[in-house]
Amino acid sequence: MKTKKGRRFTSSFKLKQKGIAITGKWKTVQVDPNLFTDEEFRGIVCFEELTEYKLVSSSEVGKVEEEKKRTFESLSEDSEEEPVVPPKKKKKNKDLRSKTDNSGEASASEVDEPVDKETKHNKIIKAANREDHGHVSESTSSTKDAPKKTRKKKQVAENKASELQGALPSVTTSKKVKSWTTEVLSASNDHKADVSAWKDLFVPEPVLRALSHLGFSAPTPIQALALPSAIRDNMDVLGAAETGSGKTLAFAIPMIHSVLQWQKRNGSTSRNDSVSKESHQHHDETRWENEDEAEKLTHQQVEDSGDEDDESFTTGSAKTLENFEFDSSADTHSIASHKKRPLLGLVLTPTRELAVQVKHHIDAVTRFTGIKTAILVGGMAAQKQERVLNRKPEIVIATPGRLWELVKERHPHLSNLRQLRCLVIDEADRMVEKGHFLELSQLLEILNDSQYNPQRQTFVFSATLTLVHQTPLRVLQKKDAKKMDKKTKLDLLMEKVGIKGKPKVIDLTRKEATVETLTETRIHCNTEEKDYYLYYFLLQYPGRTMVFANSIDCVKRLSSLLTILNCNPLPLHANMHQKQRLKNLERFAERESCVLLTTDVAARGLDIPNVQHVIHYQVPRTSELYVHRSGRTARAASEGLSLLLIGPDDLINFRKIYKTLEKSEELPLFPVDSKCMISVRERVNLARQIEKAEFFNSRAKQHDSWLQQAAEALEIDPDDDMFMGKYEQEESQKKRMLKGMKKQLKHMLSQPLFKVLMKTKYPTQSGKLPLPQRSMSASESALGIVSKQQAKKKKSIKVN
Repeated sequence: MKTKKGRRFTSSFKLKQKGIAITGKWKTVQVDPNLFTDEEFRGIVCFEELTEYKLVSSSEVGKVEEEKKRTFESLSEDSEEEPVVPPKKKKKNKDLRSKTDNSGEASASEVDEPVDKETKHNKIIKAANREDHGHVSESTSSTKDAPKKTRKKKQVAENKASELQGALPSVTTSKKVKSWTTEVLSASNDHKADVSAWKDLFVPEPVLRALSHLGFSAPTPIQALALPSAIRDNMDVLGAAETGSGKTLAFAIPMIHSVLQWQKRNGSTSRNDSVSKESHQHHDETRWENEDEAEKLTHQQVEDSGDEDDESFTTGSAKTLENFEFDSSADTHSIASHKKRPLLGLVLTPTRELAVQVKHHIDAVTRFTGIKTAILVGGMAAQKQERVLNRKPEIVIATPGRLWELVKERHPHLSNLRQLRCLVIDEADRMVEKGHFLELSQLLEILNDSQYNPQRQTFVFSATLTLVHQTPLRVLQKKDAKKMDKKTKLDLLMEKVGIKGKPKVIDLTRKEATVETLTETRIHCNTEEKDYYLYYFLLQYPGRTMVFANSIDCVKRLSSLLTILNCNPLPLHANMHQKQRLKNLERFAERESCVLLTTDVAARGLDIPNVQHVIHYQVPRTSELYVHRSGRTARAASEGLSLLLIGPDDLINFRKIYKTLEKSEELPLFPVDSKCMISVRERVNLARQIEKAEFFNSRAKQHDSWLQQAAEALEIDPDDDMFMGKYEQEESQKKRMLKGMKKQLKHMLSQPLFKVLMKTKYPTQSGKLPLPQRSMSASESALGIVSKQQAKKKKSIKVN
């Protein structure tokens, strides 16, 4: 499908466009009569200007223009001027363009259509004007008939456009974009859960309705303890609970309640009702803006703004849209309106993916409240995020860097944080760590000084909030040394965050900090042997597996190695483009058997369903990281396995973690079938050679390409010795060797690694030859094997 030069290639559901509706009259502009004496201006009759107009959706243009068009035609039938000159459109629908391009011959054969059909198609005159930009009219024999033919060709294009526009809404509404939170937050209208257990926790009625649709019949322990104190007593909350225990709703529901109470007191609901009719007229325009926002927030935000938040974005949005379109001419009015609808809830998260997930959860719970939410994260266009803020959302979910950037730019919606009712710091222990998130400390300084609100509630949550490291003796021997305990750690945290009163402290973590349903195991090996055991595990125990490494370089190397071994891993690290990061998370959540290679960017907060295994390829540097990494599996009472690959360099970190988490028993060793390791080593060693050769080839190409470009820019001839790929014979020989190694590896991968052994003793005893069956160890899960091994060990201890 071809695209026009200078046009953007957009998806078929982005047809909704904006046009101009005339609210006043065309006014004559006074011109000096001497100007018409010039031969260049002899064809001009008069100049007119239009100052009174407004922007509406394309479907509304025809209704406003229909009467104007008829009146205009009655005054001047032969006039070639258009009564409305729409602005040049930035977007064009690809399906519409392809259809009109293909119908070029049809439009040429239908030039003799009656002129009175023009009135029939006035409703979609906007679509015709849009087509006129990209549609090249055929040359005609006489210049006199050209305007009529062009007008009639527009009518044919309008007819096609009207059919497409009629069919489009059904496609848009039926399309549901998947994300890694879809399975958890999939609403079921057929079966609504009984939410009577939530009613004693002072949960607002619209939220109860949403919880019923989501199937959340009962609160988790952290929710049951946090909600009454936050909603009824209006207290600050410090919450520490296991990973996967529902901490997001524990702070989201009180925040929604606070926003609803503010709206009730300030009469915003009555204002919303008074403008509901006007908002309905702007429904299509708002949808177009939401779809444009999708380019900024990828597939997940399309779902949020287009499906779940459709009502919330349209409610009371008429004045907002006018302010947005004419922001340059109405700055004072815009600031005044921002003061009327301030920012009421702010959620800060350490990673972009966690911010996206929190937004999904809040949107799912606010679907019946009309509350608008927005997300501000790095890696996406700041200008489009400013446009989202222009809609004045009540709740903003952000990472500290991008939020601080917009605060410094003095965006009107972020200029008055004194009216902030709720501040949430998710994964707080990570956020306030020394040397991390400088922007957060600057934000907290503003919130607790110039923008301080004594009525503001603060929520601080993390799975490792009360985890205390044992202070080394060399530190304790100093004069001013203080022994760190839970109370001291919480006091320091409260001081940094700015909690001045006495908060409600909820600690539901175990002494070990990890979940009871998590099975922890280890493998001791050399550093170079880690690749063997990783490949063995992924082949022997397929499933949804997350592999954590401490560095981006390690993730990149493993990604190349496992790709050569046909494991098809999905990488995730901070150097990747944000769109690709979110896409890889979606793919990982969709596939039943898949490997996600990631750094600690995915260690905190992400709720990916049915993760069966977590492998620590490199032992984490802190106990908190170990708890959060392991918390990606065994979520919400389900079981999971955590495997540590411990090399000589990892022993120090492993002992620190073991000591901090106060493990009463040693971690069991993971059972490995040594018979298979010989062929595993052969495969991995060959794959390493291929990966190394490809890496050096790509590096040599990059170096030579850079050198050639630099030489051309300086207009010099580089010497052959300066290039990394010096001799063609060597290069061709290397290519042949690489091709041979790939062929050999392909043959190895085609052979079964776990060979099926058939018992040959008395093969015909039963009168027929039994078919070979795969051994139980190959078909059994990793969790089952470890639990069996543990049971045997306990049994042997009892016998002794």
